[in-house]
Amino acid sequence: MPLPPLRIFALAMAVALGLTACAVSSKIVNQWVNPDYASTRLRKIMVIGVSTQPSIRRTFEDEFVKQLKAASMEAVASYLYISEDGQVDEGRLQDAVKQANADGVIITRLVRVEKKTDVSPGFYPLAPAFSYGFYGGYSAAWYGYYEPPRVYQYDVYISETSLYHMPKNQLVWSGAVETTAPHDMDKEIEVYVVTVIDALKSKNLLAA
Repeated sequence: MPLPPLRIFALAMAVALGLTACAVSSKIVNQWVNPDYASTRLRKIMVIGVSTQPSIRRTFEDEFVKQLKAASMEAVASYLYISEDGQVDEGRLQDAVKQANADGVIITRLVRVEKKTDVSPGFYPLAPAFSYGFYGGYSAAWYGYYEPPRVYQYDVYISETSLYHMPKNQLVWSGAVETTAPHDMDKEIEVYVVTVIDALKSKNLLAA
């Protein structure tokens, strides 16, 4: 038996809500600019992605470098100078920045992961006025098919990206980025980087 139109509508809405909850997205939820920073043109930026997974670190740094270059900024990935996958000491990090001849550094780290829950309401259409009587009551039961509430759980990742001016060892900008349900990591990294670069441009911190 074909599904009643309203039941089809209810199912379609439930699926749409589920897709919305899991949609790939990154947005700046908080940012800070150093009021004491005298804006100067950064010649070269080293990108550092802090991750325990080497492949994610390299993919992230490569994407950031690609987009910075597209914005007419000279940039380099840290893994070209720091081959170690774990944490390195301050001296090793400073040496890498000097070897790269970078006067700016962008560092991104994961702060925390939050579990979110969305609930779509149930759907119960009222029976039409013509559905009285024996068969009317029976057919109305199909017309008014009840769709229970649906529960969707997804992860939200909170990351922090910071820009440093290395000659003065000065924090220039810091932003907290909220990323929802990153199922396609490569795509989400691309969206994340675009979000951060747009924020830096809006503060005139990436003057070409």
